[in-house]
Amino acid sequence: MINENSSSSANTVLVLGATGKTGRRVAGLLTEHGVPVRAGSRTAAIPFDWTDRDTWTAALDGVDAVYLSYQPDLAVPGAPADIKALCDRAAAAGVRKVVLLSGRGEPEALECEGIVQDSGLTWTVVRCAWFAQNFDEGSFTDFILAGEVALPAGDVPEPFVHTDDIAEVAVAALLDDRHAGQVYELTGPRALSFAEAVAEIGAATGRDIAYIPLTRTEFVAALTSYGVPADEVSLLDYLFGTVLDGRNSHVTDGVRRALGREPRDFADYVREAAASGVWSVTADVRG
Repeated sequence: MINENSSSSANTVLVLGATGKTGRRVAGLLTEHGVPVRAGSRTAAIPFDWTDRDTWTAALDGVDAVYLSYQPDLAVPGAPADIKALCDRAAAAGVRKVVLLSGRGEPEALECEGIVQDSGLTWTVVRCAWFAQNFDEGSFTDFILAGEVALPAGDVPEPFVHTDDIAEVAVAALLDDRHAGQVYELTGPRALSFAEAVAEIGAATGRDIAYIPLTRTEFVAALTSYGVPADEVSLLDYLFGTVLDGRNSHVTDGVRRALGREPRDFADYVREAAASGVWSVTADVRG
């Protein structure tokens, strides 16, 4: 649980990816706890840009801890070098702690975890399954709205994790040194295939939403035809081909170890998202 009397609670936290799925939740929770937050994004008052290291010095100045969310993904070429450079800059700037958002089953992510662990900073790794929120805040949203989710995921089950759980674990680690040196692998409480996930969304919305399994070749061709940039196509193809091969289908106890409670279920997520109206479509959209 969060100890609000922790020695770090009165000091500034730099939240990288502060406008993203987990970063904005981390920033919001820290603000609720009265912790000064510096938003790490290209549009922030003190900008931070992964592609422009000249922005890093000012963003790290006066910061006690960093929530390290790397864009676009730790699997992309150059990520280890960026993570190493940032940790070195952070240590030189007097940063004390870093909490790394990592991914399950990615060799490159494990390499980045090792860099953080060897940085000399106090560290915690938050290693996550696929985000449930990809269906309403990310790359699958348009598929749901269109009523057809076509992906190369086969019938491999995935224990989707709620980003609220990720944020709560990250904030606990940022505010309480009892989490130092821990690797928390976060999943939901059950694994379900993409077809099953889509079926739950359809049931909650009262809509017929089809799941269509594609081969990786078909998936790449479809993305390319839609004009998706080649580097993004390459990353998505890699993630579906590497991460969704069954190696990550098992559930873990990371949320329970970090927070002392069970993780949120995918059904909870679906109910909340459906109630928000994010998956509602107009008559024009339905055609």
